[in-house]
Amino acid sequence: MVLRDIEIIMEKEEREILESTATKELFRAVLALKNVDECRRFFRDVCTIGEIKEISQRLQIARRLNVSEPSPYEEIAREMKTSTATVTRVAHWLRHGMGGYS
Repeated sequence: MVLRDIEIIMEKEEREILESTATKELFRAVLALKNVDECRRFFRDVCTIGEIKEISQRLQIARRLNVSEPSPYEEIAREMKTSTATVTRVAHWLRHGMGGYS
């Protein structure tokens, strides 16, 4: 199996997950939340504290990268107490993703 075959399989699996009934129900539940307090309670029940921290951190990294002159990845990683791999991953999805960080 070559790299492109693996990418095609991964894209298919991702599409199946994002378009599944369960995932659509999750998205609808998030859209139904009315304020920060409801969001806080929902995410605390649905996610671990670590998952909430990671998602929050990725949004902060995206904000730091999505400026005209972003700081170097190493600086962002050090200040955010994360790895440069995480900063690089956020940068990739910020530039080549589906626009979710916008």
